[in-house]
Amino acid sequence: MSVVFALATPPAKSAICIFRVSGPGCLSKIPELVGSPLEKNKKFYLRPVKNKSGDVVDRVGIISFKGPDSYTGEDSFEVYAHGGLGVMAMLVDVFKSLGFDEAPPGEFTKRAFLNNKISLAEAEAVVDLIDSYDQDGVLLSSNTLSGDFTEKVSGFSDAINNLRVRVEGEIDFSEEGESFFDSSLPNELSLLVENFKLFVGGCLNKKNHSAKNKVMFVGPVNSGKSSVFNRLLGFERALVSERPGTTRDLVESEIFYNEASFSISDTAGLRETDDVIESKGMQFALEHLNSVDLVIGVFDSDEDSILDRFSELSKEKNYLKIYNKTDLGHVVRDGVFDCMVSAKTGEGFSGLKKLISNAFKTGVSGDYMYLVRDRHIKLFQSSIYHLENAHIKLSEGGGLELIAEDLKLARSDLNEIIGVKMSDSLLGDIFSSFCIGK
Repeated sequence: MSVVFALATPPAKSAICIFRVSGPGCLSKIPELVGSPLEKNKKFYLRPVKNKSGDVVDRVGIISFKGPDSYTGEDSFEVYAHGGLGVMAMLVDVFKSLGFDEAPPGEFTKRAFLNNKISLAEAEAVVDLIDSYDQDGVLLSSNTLSGDFTEKVSGFSDAINNLRVRVEGEIDFSEEGESFFDSSLPNELSLLVENFKLFVGGCLNKKNHSAKNKVMFVGPVNSGKSSVFNRLLGFERALVSERPGTTRDLVESEIFYNEASFSISDTAGLRETDDVIESKGMQFALEHLNSVDLVIGVFDSDEDSILDRFSELSKEKNYLKIYNKTDLGHVVRDGVFDCMVSAKTGEGFSGLKKLISNAFKTGVSGDYMYLVRDRHIKLFQSSIYHLENAHIKLSEGGGLELIAEDLKLARSDLNEIIGVKMSDSLLGDIFSSFCIGK
């Protein structure tokens, strides 16, 4: 394999940036990079990095890892530099001048898998952990990444194989007086199927859990949507003005509350207007409405005609009605709104955050242990199908060859989950979803 490098931190201005380098012979290039070899592995050193002209680009931190005692299982090192865009660009040039290749997405984790540092399921858990938007996703992905999931799947695979060996032993050696098959086998298979189903029941499908929750604000012009939006964020993200129609484009950002994150969008206020740009903004808002999970109507009046209009727009969505501008002292009817707030003073916003959080309760309980992918669930289902087929045939005195084949297929499904059985196309599909630098 070639020596590859990649920026492991976002390509944006920050306090520090981190580059990862991995591949055979990369440690021998360190003296060319920082002027001298590193005396010890896994020890942090401060060294200058120079460009081709001999000018110091940055004084960096550098730490080396001798394979196989590294993340990838090969020689590797990391460089910690100041996070300026100019610094990043110049370091890329330096790495290329040393003959290093830019790493594609997921290359480091792929190498970790190919070098038997982690299983395929653990490799997938890496990106699932990065993609987690709430505490449940983090903890369940971490459980999968820990290796416990792989160990349990491997255990079931071994148990299935032991049963298959006994069945095939009966096929091959029964005429020679050797007995591999006994009356306990159907009960053992039944117990295995039961335990395996319990295990699968403790796996939460990522597809049904880890999508980002999307919240959208709607309401009449000048009801204070942008002010509520900004108050939730804690800073001025959307333009606020007393002039109607100020918000014309979709404004998006994220908030984190109660161990979960939400994508929130401010939209153009809806009204009759001759302004072409404002009309397009309103149309865009209505189109975006179809893709969100929660709609929050923001109002400064309890007039039924206005409330009914927005209730109709949001009838197929989770919908909250909130009254803004409580600081003005206006009297509104009881029970009309889900929450009363003041974007000006901050009154009622803790309650609003709780309402948003409660709207996205996942119902994840302690019964779930692992966050798994759709591909895992499909393979689990296939494995259970073959196990149950084998059990039915065994109970009914069916052909041993067919029973052995079902057990073989059931085991093959499990081996594909952890990467014992795999294809190049499967690996390509999995690691293409990774970020660069991981």
